[in-house]
Amino acid sequence: MTDKPHHPLNVHGEPRAFFGRRSGKRLHKGQDRLYAELLPALEIPLPEGSLDLDGLFPGRPRRAIEIGYGGGEHLARLAGENPATGYIGCEVFSGGIAKLLETVDARELANVRLFTDDALKLLVKLPPASLDAAYLLYPDPWPKTRHHKRRFISPQTLGELARVLKPGAVFRFATDIEDYANWTLAHIIRSPDFRFAPARPGIWHEPYPGWQPTRYEDKARHEGRMTSFYLEFHRL
Repeated sequence: MTDKPHHPLNVHGEPRAFFGRRSGKRLHKGQDRLYAELLPALEIPLPEGSLDLDGLFPGRPRRAIEIGYGGGEHLARLAGENPATGYIGCEVFSGGIAKLLETVDARELANVRLFTDDALKLLVKLPPASLDAAYLLYPDPWPKTRHHKRRFISPQTLGELARVLKPGAVFRFATDIEDYANWTLAHIIRSPDFRFAPARPGIWHEPYPGWQPTRYEDKARHEGRMTSFYLEFHRL
């Protein structure tokens, strides 16, 4: 499937928003407290120039990013399993941010930092070849054609991901929407910066090693979408 070219900047010269709403149910008292007390310590402010990842994650030379982490289950698990790696989580939805704050607080995760605005605004501030991995798991598929411009995968965003990923770094994309899987593959195949080389046909329907279903994946199964695509690409 092909798409019409579009620019990732809006009319004000800022990165285009790839999300819809920011909030849903009202946060409970404990979440409000974490928003007030913990989030300021974890939130990444945008600098004028490039983001100083050494200052953000001192003593942690490996860094990874998850774009749209939802409830934060995957990000928190990786952070707990890999304390020497610094993890950046990008999410705008207040409920998801609150859930991850609760987990970070409960597990005392010291290697997680959060960005609460559009991920592209952060990507453009990251230094070249500064990340070891990137994850985009079950993103909003924006199924209506007129909304396809809101899909995160585009030539421009892939270009930014390619710029900030180290050679050989992994980029994982998972979805239960076949159209979005095809969309992503079409963009990757046209990109000179990424390699898609599955070990065998059909392996993209098998979860990644060590994978644990997220709540969005559980929701998809409950709604009858039984097939997922676990795509893995490598930065050339």
